[in-house]
Amino acid sequence: MSRAQISALVFGVGGFGALVAATASNEWKVTTRASSVITATWVYQGLWMNCAGYIQACRGLMIAAVSLGFFASIFALFGMKCTKVGGSDKTKAKIACLAGIVFILSGLCSMTGCSLYANKITTEFFDPLYVEQKYELGAALFIGWAGASLCIIGGVIFCFSISDNNKTPRMGYAYNGAASAMPSRTKYHGAEGDFKTTNPSKQFDKNAYV
Repeated sequence: MSRAQISALVFGVGGFGALVAATASNEWKVTTRASSVITATWVYQGLWMNCAGYIQACRGLMIAAVSLGFFASIFALFGMKCTKVGGSDKTKAKIACLAGIVFILSGLCSMTGCSLYANKITTEFFDPLYVEQKYELGAALFIGWAGASLCIIGGVIFCFSISDNNKTPRMGYAYNGAASAMPSRTKYHGAEGDFKTTNPSKQFDKNAYV
């Protein structure tokens, strides 16, 4: 099961890195301004260049996603079975489940923030009454969506790893019980055999003496 947890950690940490890159990027929306027939200027905007209401909401969601992804990565390191920190296997399973839930929440926050921002851009772009500068979707939105997907996938794998951790001790206990019962029976039958073999010899000695 450690392989699945390692894969979950790779997905989660990779998604967390993508969320950090998307939050810090200035390419949330792009547009071109043609200065002449030949040349054109690309204009980029991110979360830190404007203080509109929806941008502040998206900014808060992305900050929350990055914060949750950071704590989820720390919890995942303590909850993995291949590490020596975190306590017993039962405690590690609980920590791994917590890491999975936090990863999923991080992905949902990022998905909501990117989708809200993209919805605003597309609404303004296709609105015929909107006379200001129109923008298109930037690369940071796709990076944020990819990071959110990776975080959700890693979180789901961490959550499902608990069921296998709970099944493993039960199988080992049943096997050890069956193994421990066999030697006791063997010893009992062996003792019985020794008792039967010794009795005739004692009777024979008494008859010989008489």
